[in-house]
Amino acid sequence: MEADMDWDALVGHASASTIHAYAPYSGYVVGAAALTADGRVVTGCNVENASYGLTLCAECSLISALHMSGGGRLAQFVCVDGLGQVITPCGRCRQLLWEHGGPSLRLLTPEGERTISQMLPQAWSELSE
Repeated sequence: MEADMDWDALVGHASASTIHAYAPYSGYVVGAAALTADGRVVTGCNVENASYGLTLCAECSLISALHMSGGGRLAQFVCVDGLGQVITPCGRCRQLLWEHGGPSLRLLTPEGERTISQMLPQAWSELSE
């Protein structure tokens, strides 16, 4: 059975993770939180680099935390800016989330709840669901 968490609680976890962000170049901090299928909460934040292309998105940080805490599948995901406002992940990160949550991963977006398949139709996958 997949875990389920109130979106407000998950937004709270994402907002709390923004204090760990390192964004001296853009000043744009991002926090992310996800609930795994087995009920764990994993979080991440963005970590910038003077060479912008090497910056780590909050979603990348979260996926690293997922693997470091035992792996598993994501069930729900949200990311927020430094003001706690819900934002959407970029295309690169949508693909990353799809690979770790599958097509039914639920995301909270500024327009409400969506699946990752709705946010990234025809995602690349070599994985069988």
